[in-house]
Amino acid sequence: MKFDDIFKEIGEFGPYQRRNYVVLMFGWMITGPIMVLSVFVMGNPGHRCQIPGLGNDTYAIQGPNHNSLVHKYIPLDVDGVYDKCNLFNIDQSAASFDNDSRPINASKTKCSAWVYDKTLFYETFVMKENLVCDNKYKISLSKTIFFAGVFSGSFCFGMISDLIGRKKTLLIGVLFQLASTLALAWSQNYLMYVLLRFCTGAAVVGVFMTTYVLAMEWVGPSRRTYAGIIMAFFGPVGDLYALLISYFARDWFWILLGVSLPFAILFLLYCFLPESPRWLYGTGRKKEAGLLLEKAAKYNGKEASSKLLDNVVLEKKEAGKIWLLFSDRRLGVRTVIISFNWLVASMVFFGLSLNTGILYGDYYINFLIVVLVEFPGHALPLVMIDRLGRKRSHFIYMGVGGLACLSTIFTVNYGGQDLQYLTTALAMLGKLFATAGLITIYVLSAELFPTAIRNVGMGSSSSWARVGGMIFPFIADTADLVGGRSGTALPLSIFGGACLLAALLTLFLPETLHQMLPETIEDGKNFATKEYKEKSKKYLEGTKDIIVTQF
Repeated sequence: MKFDDIFKEIGEFGPYQRRNYVVLMFGWMITGPIMVLSVFVMGNPGHRCQIPGLGNDTYAIQGPNHNSLVHKYIPLDVDGVYDKCNLFNIDQSAASFDNDSRPINASKTKCSAWVYDKTLFYETFVMKENLVCDNKYKISLSKTIFFAGVFSGSFCFGMISDLIGRKKTLLIGVLFQLASTLALAWSQNYLMYVLLRFCTGAAVVGVFMTTYVLAMEWVGPSRRTYAGIIMAFFGPVGDLYALLISYFARDWFWILLGVSLPFAILFLLYCFLPESPRWLYGTGRKKEAGLLLEKAAKYNGKEASSKLLDNVVLEKKEAGKIWLLFSDRRLGVRTVIISFNWLVASMVFFGLSLNTGILYGDYYINFLIVVLVEFPGHALPLVMIDRLGRKRSHFIYMGVGGLACLSTIFTVNYGGQDLQYLTTALAMLGKLFATAGLITIYVLSAELFPTAIRNVGMGSSSSWARVGGMIFPFIADTADLVGGRSGTALPLSIFGGACLLAALLTLFLPETLHQMLPETIEDGKNFATKEYKEKSKKYLEGTKDIIVTQF
């Protein structure tokens, strides 16, 4: 008997599991604000140089005299707006001015103090540390360091979870997250900030990974896909909480305190969560696993035998070797294509989620739309992948998303202000399909890699999603490097071009719908052959079991 068969006796998703599921779904949901913190904590508002000698200078014009001083000291850039990084170096004894009161032949100098537009934010960490002009790259670097933390945490917490259990790992993750996020609110300088941001990245993956695994290991096989999908749908709700806190607080210190509070609540709820019986049984703690399962059965109103675990045989999952992914040309090509798709889908997803400042329109409304489009992005694969197939669906998502992003070249360069809302709409369309693309590439990865190397294949290819998270900030920065309308369109054009390339490469992958999952390396090599398809057809016709890939 397999371990999953136990749930048929105790209830696959009864009241006991649902109670735990609600707590774990809350834990999953509150990780969202940590992922999107940089949108608000590192918000970069409008700014210009501070007028020399004017200690009470503000970004907003206070009157005619103030306007005259700004006009006098702040040069205009090529777009006719006030320069953000330079001011005129005026010698009062020898300076001459034109009819517009602008200095003639005055040299420019870089400024060391700035004033900020406080319409969007009262204070961000960017404003506190003046991370603008020559230091603006530090904003992108901080985002990259955060995703480096996510990358590291995914390995560390995965090993810790297998060693000490899901529940204890979750406790470590929650306490680490709470401590690092609170400490982040008291960051004294940039170095302290990025070190703590790395820690929050490592901690957040520990929390969301462990809550998901613990939730799925308590759910029976027939309800597991359903439970996973519902949890995925609640992910964006956490982002909406971050938006709500940020909109009313508008100060990076209070925003950080606001997103820390839910982790304190999760810590209090921790005592209500049970350990994973599957992990307990797998580590030889059969008695503890049995007691938990009996408790669950009683809570669910079921009668379970005291010898419930006597005939259970756990499937042995041998650790695959990463080099086996490239032991055959076909397997190697598929691995590269899948990895590239993980990178691109993640890069576009986070690039559009965490850089709403590159879009036209209201900052907060843009972020709201960015979050809301995730809901149809999650729903699309549910409707399409079992009808059109995984490969065709993924090709459509990446292709349409890429065309949407690439089309902004025309709306920005030839429409400008008149078509700015169309530009934002196209970017949102790109985000929607990137969300769907992340789901389908997960399904394709799980179904294409043979069982013998599925874990290592999934782990190594999906790790490129973290790389996508690390590089997107610098792609967004190309807008400032190029400048003008072309610069505004460049990041979205890069995202679009990468999506189209990923879509084209997907055509070289085999379809997995209505195919028997490959078990051995040899199955993986022959997956797309006529003989394997006939074998799959006979197998699927001759069994009543339905193979469902868990999202």
